[in-house]
Amino acid sequence: MVTLGVRRWETLADSVQGVNKRRNQDWYECRGTGSGEDPLVLAVADGHGSAVHARSELGARFAVDRFVGLAARFGRAALDYHEPGRLARLMTYARDDFPRALVHEWRQAALGHWDRNRPVVEEAAREPGPEEKLVLYGTTLIGAVLTPWLFVAWQLGDGDLAVVEHDGTLSRPLAPAEEDLGDETESLCGREAWRSVRMHWAPVFEEARAPRLVVLSTDGLSKSFASADGYREFVAGLAGRLAAEGGTGVRKVLPEWLAQAARYSGDDTTLAAALRSAQGAGVDEAERAADAGGAVDTEERKTET
Repeated sequence: MVTLGVRRWETLADSVQGVNKRRNQDWYECRGTGSGEDPLVLAVADGHGSAVHARSELGARFAVDRFVGLAARFGRAALDYHEPGRLARLMTYARDDFPRALVHEWRQAALGHWDRNRPVVEEAAREPGPEEKLVLYGTTLIGAVLTPWLFVAWQLGDGDLAVVEHDGTLSRPLAPAEEDLGDETESLCGREAWRSVRMHWAPVFEEARAPRLVVLSTDGLSKSFASADGYREFVAGLAGRLAAEGGTGVRKVLPEWLAQAARYSGDDTTLAAALRSAQGAGVDEAERAADAGGAVDTEERKTET
C-alpha cells in the first residue's frame, strides 16, 4: 500500500543558451513536494525561435506557467483516487480535457499579451487574425505531475521524457513512432493543438514501484548525440551519478553538461529532473545504478560542424 506521508523527491534543473543564439527561448519550472496536497510538477518548453515566431520565448513561459497551475490542481484531485470510478474519470480528463484546457489557457495568455503589446503599424494595416498572432508565440511543451499515487506526463512537440523505473529500466514513454524531421514539430500555436498532445498514464499502486528518476529535456540535449542510444546512455549515466553522489554534486556540474550539449547541438538546452529518495531500495540496485555513472562523461557526441 502507498503511505500517506509526503513523498520525498529531489529536483534539479537548469537551462543553457544555444551557441550564437540571441536569447534563450527555453523555459522550465519545478514546483511542489510530491505529496497528495502538494504535487510535484515539472515542465520544460522550447520556443521555436525563428523570425516567424518572434515572441516564442514568451510563449514558452506562458506554456510552463499555465501547465504548472493546471497540473497542480489535477494532482490534488487525485487525493480521492480510491473512490469507485475515480481513477477512470481522472484518466479520461487527463487524456481528453486537460490538453484542451491547457491549449485554451495558453492561447488566452498569448492573445492577451498581444493586446497589451501591439506592434506599431500603419493605421491602414490589416489586423492579423488570432491564428497569425499565436504563431508569434509558438512553442513546444513537456510536463509531468507526480503524487504518491499517480504519475502522469504530457508532451506536445519535440523534446524528451525519460523515465528510470524502480527496477532500473529506462524508457521514453512519449517518444513518437517516427522522429520529427529537421526543425518541423508540433506546436501549441497549431490549429487544434490539443489533438497532438501525447499522454503517459502511470498509477502508482505500490510506493516502492514509483519511478526512480523522471527527466524532461528540450531537444537541444538529445540532438547533441549521434543517436537515440547516446541520449539513453546519458540518462542512465545521470541516474548512476545521482545514486552515487546525490543531487548536490550533480547539480554543480549540470550547467557544464548542458553547455557541452548546447555547443554540439547549437540549440538552447534545458533539463528538469526529479529523483526519488533511494530509501528502501535494495543495495544491489543502488550499486548497479552507480556503475553506470561514468556514462555521462564518456558518451561520444556528434562531430562539430
